[in-house]
Amino acid sequence: MGIFTRRSPYGYQTRSTGCNPRIIIGIVIALISVVSYYGYRVRNPVTGETQHINISTDQEIALGMHAAPEMAAQFGGLYQDQRAQELVDRVGQRIVARSDAARGKYPFEFHVLADEKTINAFALPGGQVFMTAGLLHGLETEGQVAGVLGHEIVHVVGRHSAEHIAKTQLTQGLTGAAVIAASDPNDSRSYQTAAMAALIGQLITLKYGRNDELEADRLGVRFMAEAGYDPRSMIQVMHVLEQASKGGAPPEFFSTHPNPERRIERIEEAIKAEYPNGLPDNLEK
Repeated sequence: MGIFTRRSPYGYQTRSTGCNPRIIIGIVIALISVVSYYGYRVRNPVTGETQHINISTDQEIALGMHAAPEMAAQFGGLYQDQRAQELVDRVGQRIVARSDAARGKYPFEFHVLADEKTINAFALPGGQVFMTAGLLHGLETEGQVAGVLGHEIVHVVGRHSAEHIAKTQLTQGLTGAAVIAASDPNDSRSYQTAAMAALIGQLITLKYGRNDELEADRLGVRFMAEAGYDPRSMIQVMHVLEQASKGGAPPEFFSTHPNPERRIERIEEAIKAEYPNGLPDNLEK
């Protein structure tokens, strides 16, 4: 109903207004978004935190597996050096099996990407973890490899991607916009396809918040030690990244992770907090 005028009994014009349907739709969508975000609260069995997450762990796993091939393709596919892949597999699975990460029940898969120039590592929801050959070549010890993987494993079990997706859906209505733009009203399956495409697009450009990175460093320290690795190797990784940033463009790692100078301080603080009486003996560097 639009705006209209009518003559009153007293002889002058009055103006009435009707509700704009678009405003009603906007209010409904906003209410649904808010309820969807704040209405879902789950306790994380690994971190002990209560989180606003509106997708299940099974959906996280499916989303990560669906996005993994596209992610690998952006870095030239998977690295063909079998020894490198076996190393990353062995270290990653050791951390998962011997630490609290196993409580997350995610089927972790570790991938070495063929890109030898890019220095980066990242994780998708559900247990898909990636490291470029460029970063792997710069690491000198198994403990350093564990430092990178331990951090990324925490992002998975901490469900940081799922939190990011929920916040994005609340603030931007990303999934709804993608469904409307890409769906075929005569094909219900296209709604799911459009939603999946929107979420994958978010994962590709994902940048975790400061608290997520702090948690990944803090729990990464614990996971490494539980798996028998010296968490001080994480500090060595930061030095490797610092060296890689000199004399050229900074590593792509910096686009999704905090600057290593600040992280060294935080890792040292995390080690002291987790092990105030000193680290266990015989940890592998």
